[in-house]
Amino acid sequence: MSKVIVAVDGPAGSGKSSVCKEVAKRLNYGYLDTGAAYRALAWAVLEGQVEIEKVSVADLIIEFAYAISLDPNNFWVRVGKTDVTSAIREPRVSELVSSVAGVSEVRKYMHNLTKSLVNNAEFRGVIVEGRDITTGIFPDAQTRILLTASEAVRLERRSKELPVDISAEEQVINRDKADSKVVDFIRPARGVKLLDSTNLTFEETVTAVINLVQAAKES
Repeated sequence: MSKVIVAVDGPAGSGKSSVCKEVAKRLNYGYLDTGAAYRALAWAVLEGQVEIEKVSVADLIIEFAYAISLDPNNFWVRVGKTDVTSAIREPRVSELVSSVAGVSEVRKYMHNLTKSLVNNAEFRGVIVEGRDITTGIFPDAQTRILLTASEAVRLERRSKELPVDISAEEQVINRDKADSKVVDFIRPARGVKLLDSTNLTFEETVTAVINLVQAAKES
């Protein structure tokens, strides 16, 4: 049986990570947060390990020793021997990540890295979430979803996740503006299912995603 791929994209604060991880747990699938790779690279740049201004795909293959767990029950991210699971969520990384993601050579490398991680995953299916997933990386995935919510709801959700001294607006609106210069994640491409979670609870959103996965299997 071929591996099931569920591709999920959407704006910041739409709940992609938490929803996709929970769906992966319930379906016994792997879970890949592709944004973690961009964040880990931003961390490496800040730590002086990679010079992003001069980077090429070949350089990244050599210099960026990246590893990530696809097990939704045991999630971790490493750069070399350093566990950066928490560090990549720091505000300084969030501020830089869109600039790093805007480098064309970086995106080429990340596309290839994502495909490799999914193809080598020891799961019968993988929930993959992040930028370019439904169009540039897995346009033929069995299930493709654009998960969104109103701006007000996304800001409210993100504000609950952040320390009180960090602006949710910077984390959501500014991030979307920066990312939208590189890829369209607001309008669903042909064949991509739009799932608006504005009026849905977390549990209802998880169920809706699972239903879309099951429907795709049966079609």
